[in-house]
Amino acid sequence: MIDVFPFSGYPVAVFGLGQSGVATSLALVKSQAEVWAWDDNEGARIRAAEEGVPLVNLYDCNWRDVTSLVLTPGVPLNYPEPHPLVKKAREAKCEIIGDIELLSRTQRWCSYIGVTGTNGKSTTTALLGHIMQIAGREAEVGGNLGIPALSLEPLGPAGTYILEMSSYQLDLTLSVTFDIAVFLNLSKDHLDRHGGMNGYVTAKRRIFKRQTKPRTAVIGVDDDLSCSIFDEMREANEQVVIGISGHQVVPGGVYVREGVLIDDTENSATPICNLHENPSLQGFHNGQNAAAAYAAAKTAGVAPHAIMACIQSYPGLVHRQEPLAVVDGITFVNDSKATNVDSAAKAIASYTDIFWIAGGTPKDTSLGAIEQELCHVHHAYLIGDAAMALSHSLAETVPFTLAGDLETATHLAFAAAREAVAERPVVLLSPACASFDQFENFEARGDAFRKIVEKLPGTHTDPFEGPWMYSETSNSRSGTESGGEKK
Repeated sequence: MIDVFPFSGYPVAVFGLGQSGVATSLALVKSQAEVWAWDDNEGARIRAAEEGVPLVNLYDCNWRDVTSLVLTPGVPLNYPEPHPLVKKAREAKCEIIGDIELLSRTQRWCSYIGVTGTNGKSTTTALLGHIMQIAGREAEVGGNLGIPALSLEPLGPAGTYILEMSSYQLDLTLSVTFDIAVFLNLSKDHLDRHGGMNGYVTAKRRIFKRQTKPRTAVIGVDDDLSCSIFDEMREANEQVVIGISGHQVVPGGVYVREGVLIDDTENSATPICNLHENPSLQGFHNGQNAAAAYAAAKTAGVAPHAIMACIQSYPGLVHRQEPLAVVDGITFVNDSKATNVDSAAKAIASYTDIFWIAGGTPKDTSLGAIEQELCHVHHAYLIGDAAMALSHSLAETVPFTLAGDLETATHLAFAAAREAVAERPVVLLSPACASFDQFENFEARGDAFRKIVEKLPGTHTDPFEGPWMYSETSNSRSGTESGGEKK
C-alpha cells in the first residue's frame, strides 16, 4: 500500500467506495490523513465501514475545511451534468482528483507508463506488465485494469508503474507525466460523459500531457482518428513518436504482418515472433496490442529477445478472449469483457465457425462493426435485456435463438456446435453489451460462463494444448475492411 504522506494531517474527502475508493481511503488513513469517505449506496458504505473506512456525510459537511476530493472515476465530473458533490467541491474551490494523482504525487521518483484507447487497454497493460516483470524489471501493474493504484507496492527509483488509464481517470489526473504513453485507438464510447466525441478525444489525449523528448508516445494507426493524432504529433516532434499496427506496415514502427510481429524502429524490419503460436493473442486487434507492448517494453530498455520470450509465454487476460476449454472438440472462449460492439467485433473476427452468445444491457442498438464479421457466425444465442433488439438487427442475416439466460444459451450453443459441420467450432461469449441486467459486472458474467462450461458433459481438454482457432483469412479481411482496432 502506498504512503500518501503529503496529505498527513489534512482532511481529505473520498467519494465512491468501490474497490478503488476503499483502497484510497485506507491508504489515506494509514498515512494519517483525516478521511471523510462517502458513497450514495448504503451497502457500499456498510462494506467500507467494516473494512475500517471512516464515514462522513459529504452532503452535510463544511467543504471549505476539505483539502481535496478524491473522486471515483465512475462519478460524472462534467457531463451529462456534474454530480452534486462535484458542484459542492467546486463552489468551495476544493481540488478534485483521482487515486492515480495521489500515486504520482507520492511516488515521484519512479517511471510511469500509461496505456489508453477505446479497446485493448487491459490486454496491452497486462501483456506489458508480464513482459517487464518476467524480464526482471521492478514494476507494478494497475489502474483501470482492476488493481487500485494505491494498493500497489511502493517502488524505488528504478521502478516503473504500468497503468491502464480510462478517459475518466485521465480527467482526474493532473500532474503525472508519462515516460511512455501508449495510445491504442479511438471509437465512440462514453460520449455522454464527455459531452461528445471532441470531449472524449481531449480526455484521451491528456495521456501525452507535458511529454518532451526523450519521453515516448506509442500510437496506433489502425483507425482514422488515431492515425491523424499520430501524424500531428510526429510533425510537432515534441516527443519520440512510434507508430504501431496490427495489420499494416508502419515505417519506423512496430507492426504485424501475417501474424508475425515486426520491429522496424531501427529501420531493419526485424521479425520478432509469430503471434499465431499464442492462443491468447489471436486476431489483428491483439496484434496491435502486442505491437504496442513490444514498443513500450523496448523503449523501457527490455531486450528484444527477452520481449519475444515473454510474449510467447503470455497466458492472456481473464475475460478477454480467454480460452476456457475444448469439450468434445468444441472450443469455449470467454470474452465477457467485450461490453461494446467494437470490442465484440474484434473477437468475432478472430475465429471461424462461431456459435455466438450475445446480449445483456445494451450500449448501442445497432450491430455496427459486427455486421461485416457475421459471416463467421453459424448461429447467435441472445440473452438479457438486449435480446429482442439484437434479434431485429440479426434478422435475415444470421439464425438466432432467444435463449434468455447464459446457462440456456451455453447448452444450446454446445448442442448445435456438436451437430454442425464445422472445421473449428467455437462457442464464443462476446456479449457486445454490459452485464448489469443479470450480473453484477462482466467479471461475474465471465465466471458464470466458466462454471457452466466446466460442468458440460464430454471430454474436456486444455485449449493451449490443441490447435489454435484463429483464422488467417478472418484476420486479413478484418484488417483491411473494418478499419482496424478501435478496450
